Amino acid sequence: MATKKLRRAGLSQKLCDRLSRHQIITCRDFLCLSLLELMKVTGQSYWNVQKLLCKVSLACAPKMQTAYEMKMKRAINPSSAFLSTTLDGLDKALHGGVACGSLTEVTGPSGCGKTQFCLMMSVLATLPISMGGLDGAVIYIDTESAFGAERLVEIAEHRFPNYFGTEEKLFSMTRSIHLYRELTCDSVLKRIETLEEEIISKKVKLVIIDSVASVVRKEFDMKLQGNLMERSNFLAREASLLKYLAEEFSIPVILTNQITTRLSNGLDIQADLVSPADDLPLSEVSGTSGSKEREPGYVTAALGNTWSHSVNTRLILQYHDLHTRQMERTTQMPAGKAPVLYCRP
Repeated sequence: MATKKLRRAGLSQKLCDRLSRHQIITCRDFLCLSLLELMKVTGQSYWNVQKLLCKVSLACAPKMQTAYEMKMKRAINPSSAFLSTTLDGLDKALHGGVACGSLTEVTGPSGCGKTQFCLMMSVLATLPISMGGLDGAVIYIDTESAFGAERLVEIAEHRFPNYFGTEEKLFSMTRSIHLYRELTCDSVLKRIETLEEEIISKKVKLVIIDSVASVVRKEFDMKLQGNLMERSNFLAREASLLKYLAEEFSIPVILTNQITTRLSNGLDIQADLVSPADDLPLSEVSGTSGSKEREPGYVTAALGNTWSHSVNTRLILQYHDLHTRQMERTTQMPAGKAPVLYCRP
């Protein structure tokens, strides 16, 4: 909430322009200054600055709502609560689809279809509400240069041949998906910090980051002292911003993650860069395949336990056979795991 822009906090445009010249853009920037500093940059009296502080504080404070209001909001307009995946088994496991107002993580080994799933959800979000979509734009942050416009069009034409039967429909859909390639942790964080106004101006209904783990694992070597704390701080900041955007605008946020093999001695091996077989039940990793020298271990999502508590729903994508993938939902909701088989589009 503190990242909310001052222009959305009810301050006049003239005052916002004056503050921006002093690099005071967000509510956090404003509230971090002392009364004397605010009097200097605003040119206003002590009492007027006090009123401005109250106004900005109220604007960025979390709004209270009752459980009844939350329940009625979903009951009145259930289509605004979820974005359907159009996979019946998965939608059933998710109680309607990918939840709006929360973070959904898709994790699995390299090449299993995480990006394909994100492309499919991008197409679905642009569809009209009558077809189960959100009738909005998509912001797609690509950290692995894996986004393919041709593949996006192929998925749209394959899944909805009647709707996307004309060049006009395809043109409208592709223009609604805004791609950003951010290849460093700093650029990803800066991009997320600027999304608030874009979500409003472009009528964005879905935010995707593919992938969260890619830049983090490249930049933070966990063998170096101090990197663990820096990485934790970065991930906490990123999760906080994304949760604010999801809740403030009631939109789904989809993130992809990689996998790692965690050994009994606490070390992690980047399993997703080894082979798809590392996503199996770990018989090979645990040393039962003939090598008694290997440490017991198990495959899990990357980025650690703290990050796992930042996401609301985790979808685990696994290989089932050459053309089919299995997806499991792990969450704090009832029915912890729900395997779903689907063919890649």
